[in-house]
Amino acid sequence: MRSRIAGTGSFTPERVVSNDDLAVLLDTTADWIENRSGISERRWVTGRTTTSDLAYEAAVRAMSDAAATAGDLDMILLATISPDHDFPGTACFLQDKLGAPGIPAIDVRQQCSGFMYALSMADLYIRTGQAATVLVVGAEIHSKGLDISPTGRDISILFGDGAGAFVLRAVDDPSDADSQIYSTHIHSDGSGAKALWAEAPGQARPGHRITVDDIEAGRHFPVMDGRRIFMNAVKRMPESIHEALDANGAKLDEVDWFFFHQANLRINEAVARRLDIDGSRVFNTIQRFGNTTAATIPLGIDTAVRENQLVRGQLVALSTFGAGYTWGSSLIRF
Repeated sequence: MRSRIAGTGSFTPERVVSNDDLAVLLDTTADWIENRSGISERRWVTGRTTTSDLAYEAAVRAMSDAAATAGDLDMILLATISPDHDFPGTACFLQDKLGAPGIPAIDVRQQCSGFMYALSMADLYIRTGQAATVLVVGAEIHSKGLDISPTGRDISILFGDGAGAFVLRAVDDPSDADSQIYSTHIHSDGSGAKALWAEAPGQARPGHRITVDDIEAGRHFPVMDGRRIFMNAVKRMPESIHEALDANGAKLDEVDWFFFHQANLRINEAVARRLDIDGSRVFNTIQRFGNTTAATIPLGIDTAVRENQLVRGQLVALSTFGAGYTWGSSLIRF
């Protein structure tokens, strides 16, 4: 038994934040932002919008695409590092909004690789016969947690808000030409955990999880060793692509589309060079949406579908790398 992507959906907020908008706040220029990241604009939420709100919009679109109802779902997996609240899990809030009580609703917190981890879990539940229809969502709101000042410039230019979703369904005894997930591969290396992290709030803090001193020192904002992240990403992502291809006896030239995590366009360009593939076969959305962390892969795939770039029957290779370090890949017949 295999799983297949029966439907895709995505959602981004209406508010568009351009490089010119950020340049005023971050004491830089629009050209500097684009040259460094490849990003032209990103979407940010307004008001009291929550991560589960974005997840809900993407989920209902994916369910509609798959002709699935809430009653069809056997499980919900939601990848995010920007939860509605510390607890309970954001998947529970999404479950309530969808009206799907009783089934497992699970948060997956593996940063930029979160959706790949969730996809792997959903695929394995279906392969083992424990589920037949699984909703997998990646959703993030970063805009509420960024240091929008010159001090936080290197990170704040990168991140956007958005969500993407798949509905996976079981396929009994598929032929090689049928839509299916051939394999998923996930990895981590905790020695790089502090290369991209937020120190507070947390239980490792003395006394309270967060203090006034932490806030004044900006310890609640993410920090990044950009050079280490870049070097590890351009090493691990090509490795993971080859791992997925080798596991299935496939070759690079057989892949129709490559979908890489959208952290930085310069990373994706470097990964394409290492793989020796034409950049036209890499579908990028970071120019429009920035880094939406766990949402980048499903958001990119749904965008490609809506723009009639990705069509049924095509072979797709996914790869991601993120904080932790975490990384992974998948080979899929869409």
